[in-house]
Amino acid sequence: MPLPRTGRAYDIAAGVIRPTMLAFTRREWRGGEHVPREGGFIAVTNHLSYFDPIALGHFLHEQGRAVRFLAKASLFDVPLVGRFLRSAGQIPVHREKRTAGDALKEACQAVERGECVVVYPEGTITRDPGLWPMVGKTGAVRIALRTGCEIVPIAQWGAQEVLLPYAKVPRLLPRKTMRMQAGPAFDLSAYRDVPFTPTLLKKATNELMDVLTRMVAGLRHEAPPAVRFDPGKTGLPSIGNPYKRRVPRK
Repeated sequence: MPLPRTGRAYDIAAGVIRPTMLAFTRREWRGGEHVPREGGFIAVTNHLSYFDPIALGHFLHEQGRAVRFLAKASLFDVPLVGRFLRSAGQIPVHREKRTAGDALKEACQAVERGECVVVYPEGTITRDPGLWPMVGKTGAVRIALRTGCEIVPIAQWGAQEVLLPYAKVPRLLPRKTMRMQAGPAFDLSAYRDVPFTPTLLKKATNELMDVLTRMVAGLRHEAPPAVRFDPGKTGLPSIGNPYKRRVPRK
């Protein structure tokens, strides 16, 4: 099956980002063989900063896959930026609104067309003080069960050194190392061909986040917290910058 056509906007972005990443970052990439070379699938990853979609996009592009991100809808309202994102095939998500389900429908359609769709199961940049993956949302599992596609977990570490969480000014020098680890497809066999229930979706998502967290721990050479961070139990807002005037550091 041929890869989907990317479009001019996507090709322009890739043409700019790829040489920039090669010039300003180092790479420690593993597991590229787990990224399907054809057919639709979901890539899930941890969210560290505004820079990590660029690092992940570089990794997947080098595996021969065009990338469709589920991105917050407010970006599509920015003049020129929104037009460019739409032209590049990115998918807006109206977080915490009734229309949020539209993004899942569009993501399913993209997967069925044979595309690679990136889903951040945390839904936002991690609020965990140590930048570990948080409690996940069920969107990735929903898409996979509806379409029958695979979920490929991809752990990353290093983007936060270029751009701290919620910061806007990058620190490109000295060159930082982007560490990526793609793993085998997440096993959803126990959840297929059974009725969807909130309990089932949550259980599958928790197992997926366990896999992703172990992979991140391998990249960091550290042990993760015993209990996964849940922003809903801390009083922090579930989306947006919770730190307001200050930027969290590791």
